[in-house]
Amino acid sequence: MSLEIAVFPALSDNFGYLVRDTASGRVAAIDAPEEAPILAELNKRGWPLTDIFITHHHPDHTDAIAPLKRHFDCNVIGPRKEAGKIAGLDALVGGGDTVTLGETVFEVIDVPGHTLGHIAFFAPGEKILFSADALFSLGVGRMFEGDAQSMWAGLERLKKLPPETMVYCGHEYTLANARFALSIDPDNKALQARAKQAQDQIDAGKPTIPFNLGEDFAANPFLRADTPEMAHAMDHEDAPAWQIFGAIRKAKDNF
Repeated sequence: MSLEIAVFPALSDNFGYLVRDTASGRVAAIDAPEEAPILAELNKRGWPLTDIFITHHHPDHTDAIAPLKRHFDCNVIGPRKEAGKIAGLDALVGGGDTVTLGETVFEVIDVPGHTLGHIAFFAPGEKILFSADALFSLGVGRMFEGDAQSMWAGLERLKKLPPETMVYCGHEYTLANARFALSIDPDNKALQARAKQAQDQIDAGKPTIPFNLGEDFAANPFLRADTPEMAHAMDHEDAPAWQIFGAIRKAKDNF
């Protein structure tokens, strides 16, 4: 693999990520939740910080941009649709664009809903996705700004990625997501297996990421909104998938 990925905790339940292109030595932070753990991980590994890739404007993903730019002469890339909400961006991107980290190419994917301009970064050569708060292990982010139809459209873009893709998301929410998922899809064997795996990982002091996208297709109720099982569970047999997705999201909000 031409990428090295460092995973570490930040804030209360964020994941911090540093990604190093081994050919060039360039290093990107995926979002900037908190300065101290990012600096500590860089120092531990002896890495510089050359780039920051921002997925959306929420403070728990952007608060460390300014202090990190003071420490490093780094290039900050972020969502074009949220340019007015994020200070310190040097380049603006949106769905269909590509960004490079040395020799590694990332495709930018629009995944609105959690915020209107939320983007994800997918490295097709490595089959790695940084989904931030658009897609979690066994869940999705709350719809703070978007609507069910647009958020489902974004998830459908992710569903077209290779099933062997490994996903790095924004927060450690897997156990809570599993409890909800089992409440509406209790007979799903793939979900039962994922829930047990996640509990074992947490009990061992390990993160539940990265997770396999294909496994999430089978276990995550939000990604299964286009299945007869979820239509039945939500009592939406004749509804389009985006409405079923919205019903699942509302049920999770009230869980």
